[in-house]
Amino acid sequence: MQRRDCFHLAAAGAIGAILPARHLAAQEQAARATRGLPSPIIKDIQVITTQPAGVRLVVVKVITDQDGLYGYGCATFTQRADLVPPAVEKYLKPLLIGQPADRIEDTWQACWNSSYWRNGPVLNNAISGIDEALWDIKGRQANMPVYQLLGGKVREACATYDTVGGMETPEVIDHVRQSMAKGFKHVKVQIGMPGMAVYGPHGGPAAKGLHEGAVFEPGPYMRRTRLMLEDCRKQLGDEIELIHDVHERVSPRQAVQFAKDLEPVRLFYLEDVLSPEDIDYFRLIRQQCATSLAMGELFNSPHEWQPLIAGRMIDYIRVHLSQVGGLSPARKIAILAEQFQVKTAWHGPGDVSPVGHTAQLHLDLASANFGVQEGGVIRGVEAEIFTGCATYKDGFLWASDAPGWGIEVNEELAAKHPFRSDPLNGGWGEIRRYDGSIIQQ
Repeated sequence: MQRRDCFHLAAAGAIGAILPARHLAAQEQAARATRGLPSPIIKDIQVITTQPAGVRLVVVKVITDQDGLYGYGCATFTQRADLVPPAVEKYLKPLLIGQPADRIEDTWQACWNSSYWRNGPVLNNAISGIDEALWDIKGRQANMPVYQLLGGKVREACATYDTVGGMETPEVIDHVRQSMAKGFKHVKVQIGMPGMAVYGPHGGPAAKGLHEGAVFEPGPYMRRTRLMLEDCRKQLGDEIELIHDVHERVSPRQAVQFAKDLEPVRLFYLEDVLSPEDIDYFRLIRQQCATSLAMGELFNSPHEWQPLIAGRMIDYIRVHLSQVGGLSPARKIAILAEQFQVKTAWHGPGDVSPVGHTAQLHLDLASANFGVQEGGVIRGVEAEIFTGCATYKDGFLWASDAPGWGIEVNEELAAKHPFRSDPLNGGWGEIRRYDGSIIQQ
């Protein structure tokens, strides 16, 4: 058989597979109706884009045929924000209109397979928007917060951390003390370097390299950071948990050495010391020192997190929920990690929508192996657009007990904060070494 004939047969099979799914939706509706349980059907899918606080946010709204029953999900991929809405509207929406809204796992699998090539960040974020919205709908329908659907609370609230920085160590330490006064028990600390574009604070005249633009050199960064962290531990004592983010900016050999050098500091964890392309080196770090390690914010594929968890090569998994496809896959990652004594610390900075932060919180409340939550304290205009978010008190986030996520979105106010013009259209900027070569980050 010629190759093109095989392709045509495969395509016909794929199209044929969609038709029974439509028939299955009707069967499901009829079966549930006979039991007095009308199944909500997906009537419409909308995308909400907004930029209230400098970061492009994408949220999906799934509307059912039952009056007032809808849900929200995070699909925020800030660096390629313009690509996610058409992925939802042109590809997932036609697949899902008319389908049951209460078959969450089945819907996730259908969406994941629908593009044939999988594990890309645009597709994963689009699926996440749908997936989290369906969990919201399920909670609203059951009149329960989502954490109840996940098995209920194993803790009352979830620890979160503050992020601080400064150009000099005394300034960093002062900022940590301010965070401690606000109740934070965990603080991420970053130090600037005059003239260099380190991750975190920076200032002073830019260093002159063999190119135009920002300069970063791993060696000076590691030496300066080690001294800062040592002073933090000496002056602040052991009661405060310290976190530091390398942001993948050092070589694998340097990563091994850096982790060894920081062992006496007793970090809560050292974050993203390697790039996803270099994760095999975690085995070497593990053999050399006991520094606590966190990894995962750039992961999209199971092939990235599975070996690290199963090999016990990290202590905290911190994937970005929407980058891996939403609550459904993240729940499976948390369960897998629990079997290997790996804790969760999901990626949650400004480029996660309040809906995404809330999804993380509900998963954290129901996960025995929760470690710490990044972000989730929603303030300012974002809090006006997204009402019902978590409340913060003394280093902990408390979830609303309202059904679903407990969040409502003021879509009219969100529309008043459209995406703003940007030279890189929301993309991540480049950082280069002195000689002009690109730094991975």
